[in-house]
Amino acid sequence: MSGLADAPGTRRSGPTAAVLRGLFRDRPIIPLLILLAILVVLSELVRPGIVSPEWIGVELRAAVPLAILAGCQTLTMLTGGIDLSVGAVASMAGFVVATLVSGPGTPAGIGVALAAAALAGLVTGIGVGVFRVHPLIMTLGMSLVVLGLANVWQLQMVQTNSGVAPELRWLGSELAFGVLPISLLVFVPLAALILLGLRRAGYGRLLYAIGDNPIAARLSGARAWQVLIVLYVISALMAAVAGFLVTGLTNVASVSLVDTSVLPSVAAAVIGGTSIMGGRGGFGGTIVGALILTVVSSLLSSLGYPEAVRQVLFGAIIVGVAAAYTRVTSES
Repeated sequence: MSGLADAPGTRRSGPTAAVLRGLFRDRPIIPLLILLAILVVLSELVRPGIVSPEWIGVELRAAVPLAILAGCQTLTMLTGGIDLSVGAVASMAGFVVATLVSGPGTPAGIGVALAAAALAGLVTGIGVGVFRVHPLIMTLGMSLVVLGLANVWQLQMVQTNSGVAPELRWLGSELAFGVLPISLLVFVPLAALILLGLRRAGYGRLLYAIGDNPIAARLSGARAWQVLIVLYVISALMAAVAGFLVTGLTNVASVSLVDTSVLPSVAAAVIGGTSIMGGRGGFGGTIVGALILTVVSSLLSSLGYPEAVRQVLFGAIIVGVAAAYTRVTSES
């Protein structure tokens, strides 16, 4: 009987390996939290004394917009899609508000920016859901359209006294008591809505169903095209909110401000355990993934590495983690 266990072609793995595979498959947030703790310790070792309540507040403040953008990726990846237009939509939203500050005012600017973002998401959703354009192609094309329209808007609305709204600067960059980012006032309710929506709401279950088995979802009565239209509108609105926060954090408004955050947003979702094939993942792991990337970026800055090295690292992380998750889930 023992010969059967050692037969050629069989793979033997110890209980420790099985436990680790189970954690990565079913509870990815646990190893992610351990990794985050290790990175914090490394940051302290590289620059002794840097880890403090103020440092934690700064890292959280930087991670909030990334976590929101990564939330866009998480929701779309659950259906087997992706949203590469989040950078262009976020940049456009922040820039539109900045151009309207001295005229109609900040509330009107935010309303116009959200309406423009929703329109972009609606067009994307129709393309993906109705005309069956692949999400990668549709969102990439939409990002170029939004960038072009933002440049047209820039030429039409050039103003010498325009700038980032004080309200957005307060929301995106201020720390309460020197520790807690004010942006948590936006992020915490949004994160709670996403987490509860994915767990409790029927719409959240539809996202998982479409990503896991679209044919079965259709046979059960789900109208995938409607779900996808709403999904990409939600993603665009979330990207606009992230654009407001990035504009306030950097005190800069430009039509390409958030473009460099697209790759990290995908990386954060993948690190958090969201499958690029759809049907598996959640926003909790994505939040931890955004924190991990923020701490990694800070650590690389402390070591003197430039932005290009960080982009290379994020790309390598996407490939490596996606391969690891694919192997773990295929062995389950």
